Amino acid sequence: MDIIILESALASLILGGAFGYVARHYVAKMKKGSIEQELEELILSAKKEAHKTEEESFTRIRLEEESIAEKRKDIRKEESEIKDRLHKLEDRLDKREQDVDARDKDVRAEIESLKEKSEGLRILKDEIEKKSHLLDKEIENVAKMSRDEALHKLFEIIEHQASDDLQSRLLKLARDGEARLEEKARDILVSSIYRIANGNISQFMTATVEIDDDEIKGKVIGKEGRNIKTFERMSGVELLVDEVPNGIVISCFDPVRRAIAKNALEMLIKDGRIQPAKIEECLEKAKKDIGVFMRKKGEEAVLVCGLLSIPEELIPIIGRLYFRTSYGQNVLDHSVEMAHIAGVLAQELGADVHIAKAGALLHDIGKAVDHEIQGTHVEIGRKILMKYGVDERVIVAMQSHHEEYPYETIESVIVQVADAISGGRPGARRDTVERYIKRLEDLEALAMSFTGIERVYALQAGREIRVFVSPTLVNDIEARELARNIALRVEQELRFPGEIKIHVIRESRVIEFAR
Repeated sequence: MDIIILESALASLILGGAFGYVARHYVAKMKKGSIEQELEELILSAKKEAHKTEEESFTRIRLEEESIAEKRKDIRKEESEIKDRLHKLEDRLDKREQDVDARDKDVRAEIESLKEKSEGLRILKDEIEKKSHLLDKEIENVAKMSRDEALHKLFEIIEHQASDDLQSRLLKLARDGEARLEEKARDILVSSIYRIANGNISQFMTATVEIDDDEIKGKVIGKEGRNIKTFERMSGVELLVDEVPNGIVISCFDPVRRAIAKNALEMLIKDGRIQPAKIEECLEKAKKDIGVFMRKKGEEAVLVCGLLSIPEELIPIIGRLYFRTSYGQNVLDHSVEMAHIAGVLAQELGADVHIAKAGALLHDIGKAVDHEIQGTHVEIGRKILMKYGVDERVIVAMQSHHEEYPYETIESVIVQVADAISGGRPGARRDTVERYIKRLEDLEALAMSFTGIERVYALQAGREIRVFVSPTLVNDIEARELARNIALRVEQELRFPGEIKIHVIRESRVIEFAR
């Protein structure tokens, strides 16, 4: 039984293997057919793509050949045109060459003709000279004297016969010439003064700030005078609160300090918060604004005079002259007026107008910084102009207006004359004002000469000096001694009526920030 089962299993295994082999063979055949079909399709697709590419290539090649043929056609046409132009150009050149040859022949013939004429003229000139020489010899033989002797004799006879007449004529010409020159010079000066002269603007020692309400005066004074004392101490001016109604008067001989104080006080009144810290802030801002104002004044002066070639660095220095006076006359106004007068004089006299006007405008530029630098304002001005590369002719024109240097050019004489005209007009200058300001400046300079001093202000028309010292350099005991030493120097070196009160102020300030 087991054998039968085994045989049945073996038969089943053989049948299964045969069936698997047949099935596998059939599946492989089916796969093979599928792959071959895919290969055929791929080959067919490749052939189609190659055929399509071949057609496109043929089409592109055909188009390129047509384009090349068209370009060849254009090139041949352009070549033909160029050849035509070259032929025409050659024809013109040939014609011009023929013309040049013909002209050359004419010129050569003309040159030969001129040479012949020149030779004939030379021969004729030689003959004339020979005849003239023979004629002179014959005249000398007849007169029994040479040509030079005859001329000398003739001049002696004329001089003897007409000496009196010639002398009287020369004297008359000299008198008439001097009279005409003097009249012409007078006309030029009168014309310059008449055309340029303007009214003199008086310089005062005070400025007024208008206010709408008298209650503001109380704010300016502050509690126990704290605000007004702070303002006066930091600005170097005096505030006269009750001097005029609806206004506060600022008194100071220094126009710069006066202007800074006026601007700062107007800021404080407009802001409404008047207290020491705000006063200091407004004064600092006003100083910067005055710097801008000086530059604006310098630009206006240069523009009015038409001197736009002046270096940019000199414009703020020119503007500083607005706050300087010379015998009561504003130096900037005086310089601008001088520039106009010098321009008129230079035009009348045929001199360089630009150099004359520039020399006149810059003649007193040294006064802008003469209180900071040693030397006369002429020497300081020359150094400033040389530093900024101003034209040497302008420096020569401005340096002689006080006769410290010789007059080297006509423009230097014109600048000196313009200075005399501008300063010599009636009412142009006031000697007493200048002397008063000079006394106050000397007073401040004397106090400033001591060591350890930060700044000095002369107030009350010179009857009071406020001296601010550095607390790190001067202690309380030395401050007392300093006040006494200044008083002694003032008594010894300056002349003044009455008495002068000297305040030496030493204050320490500590500032810290909490963040």
